[in-house]
Amino acid sequence: MRAWQRMLSGRRLDLINPAAVDIEIEDIAHGLSRVARWNGQTTGEHAFSVAQHSVLVEKISRTLEPEADKTWLLAALLHDASEYVAGDMISPFKNALGLDYRAFEDKLMQAVHIRFGLPAVISPQLKKFIKRADKISAYLEATQIAGFTHAESRKLFGPPPLPVSGWTLEALAPNAAKQQMLERFAILAEQAECAAA
Repeated sequence: MRAWQRMLSGRRLDLINPAAVDIEIEDIAHGLSRVARWNGQTTGEHAFSVAQHSVLVEKISRTLEPEADKTWLLAALLHDASEYVAGDMISPFKNALGLDYRAFEDKLMQAVHIRFGLPAVISPQLKKFIKRADKISAYLEATQIAGFTHAESRKLFGPPPLPVSGWTLEALAPNAAKQQMLERFAILAEQAECAAA
């Protein structure tokens, strides 16, 4: 049985044993720009893509920690990169699937990290840094485009900190979201002196 996916770059990504050499940022940005957050249950002309969410998480991280290491910001930008292959399953569904899905996702993320010069397994501190921004992003998305009330969003994600509470989200067309992610990657990869830049 075939267990690989052909990417637009021409790479064949083995889904069972993904190799860092078969991972390209263009494939990631392209795929993520076409994957909808919130299972597509959002307002607006376009779905709010995982690519746009990834850029938002990196921007929140940078806003809250202006002196953050550039490799940490790069990891924040790539925090959902596995979803270019696996899609964006909502957390309750991931929990229902259990450990096998998480193991697959972890293996793919390790290959992504290696490809872009990050540690295969990120530290607990970096994980916490990204999770904080991810939850803030979820709050902003939930209340602005996914139909959640502020009260239920505060229960699920906690309140957003003051520096980002006034931000307004608007979903971009897929190609615009892809371009935005590629631009942020190019800047961060150069600043982090990433070998894949």
